[in-house]
Amino acid sequence: MFFNKGLKYGKIDWYLTGCYLLLVLIGWLNIFAALYSDDSHSILDFSQRYGMQFIWIVTSLLIAGVILFIIDAKAYSVLSPLFYLIILGLLVLVIFMGKEINGSKSWFVLGPVSFQPAEISKISTSLFLSYIMSKYGFRLGRLKDAMVVAVILLLPMLLIIMEKETGSALVYAGFIFVLYREGLSGWVIIFGLLAIFLFVVTLAFSPLTAIICLTVILGIANGLMCRKLFRHLLFLVPLIALLIFLPHLTEWEPVKKANLPDPEYLALILLLPVAVTMAVKGFTKKYPHTKYLILSLICSILLIFSVDFIFENIMQEHQRARIENLLGLKEDLKGAGYNVHQSKIAIGSGGLTGKGFLQGTQTKYNFVPEQSTDFIFCTIGEEWGFVGSALTVIIYVFLIGRILNLAEKQKDSFARLYGYCIASCFFMHFFINIGMTMGLVPVIGIPLPFLSYGGSSLWTFTILLFIFIKLDSERWNY
Repeated sequence: MFFNKGLKYGKIDWYLTGCYLLLVLIGWLNIFAALYSDDSHSILDFSQRYGMQFIWIVTSLLIAGVILFIIDAKAYSVLSPLFYLIILGLLVLVIFMGKEINGSKSWFVLGPVSFQPAEISKISTSLFLSYIMSKYGFRLGRLKDAMVVAVILLLPMLLIIMEKETGSALVYAGFIFVLYREGLSGWVIIFGLLAIFLFVVTLAFSPLTAIICLTVILGIANGLMCRKLFRHLLFLVPLIALLIFLPHLTEWEPVKKANLPDPEYLALILLLPVAVTMAVKGFTKKYPHTKYLILSLICSILLIFSVDFIFENIMQEHQRARIENLLGLKEDLKGAGYNVHQSKIAIGSGGLTGKGFLQGTQTKYNFVPEQSTDFIFCTIGEEWGFVGSALTVIIYVFLIGRILNLAEKQKDSFARLYGYCIASCFFMHFFINIGMTMGLVPVIGIPLPFLSYGGSSLWTFTILLFIFIKLDSERWNY
């Protein structure tokens, strides 16, 4: 039942396959470059990581072959509930029986082989989510169906967080793009982006600055949606000027004696009647966006005044240190900021065309820790320069774009949903990994697909991609 009856080579998408082979080759060469020394004799030295990576590559190609030519495409949807439950069980089990590596208790070690259930969970979650959402009658706008989707995503995500594997858990945020494609309101994404922005502004500057930014954003948004932007700006400009002046006002000697609240609380008092007035007008004239703006305002205010508590009491020490370094609140070039500082030096030193293969000095003298895994991109930047880095980015963009393009062509909703799931996973890994090596996002232990060293990650990304290639090949049978 679950074995393939035959697959013609012409039905395989060779663009995706070519991107895969190219990225795997680039990864292998750069892992060799990252670990190369004068004592290195052969890229096939199996006592070294680059030799082991060759083994992972060969086994990945075998796995890809099994997926394409042996397993029937229907098996992935039919068996997805069972696969999801098994991986959930492993995620629970690893918390109690796993081995702690680099502060994360997320690894099973079986002799010379180690693997992370957190990596495999991306496959099981993508398949099961696609299975549930492709069922006849499923509607994301219905509360029951939305709750089912939330449980499917949150269960593995919370278990991964319990393993202190924050990077892998963060990848799950990418599934929001899948839900958006299937009808989730764009307001949800806007809320998320607004929350991140306000969190950073509050942390880097002050709650008052965040409140001022929030007022500007919501005021302009309301003006645009009401088609009365100029009128809103006439009111908004003096209001913002007053909010900016509040700290100076509270320092004025006559005002000091009144024991007024802090400026951020004064700002709330001033904004309350404004918000109430705008809400009444919006609901009276039946503007559909009013409820979303009010919800944004309430949630944003709560977030702004919760930032200090979240940062000091919920985040772990190493996470706080990395965020402080990223935002420039602290500079610790020998501690939390060391990796990123050295990574930026390596990438910057590559110039336009790089120093040449095996010629990287930052690489050769081990200035950048984890250079064959999480920081593999800085090896490309140093030895291949801007040209090599740009070409690598272009290959990833083409890969993700091609997946999305093919997903839209699918006649089967399960295949379409799965295509969006894996595109989201690849994008999150690509964006976060390259962003952290360039100092644009906090350092998170997350591999670059097909390039970073490791059997678990390479197998996972291979399975994710080739299941989609297999599903795509089936559309020709409809």
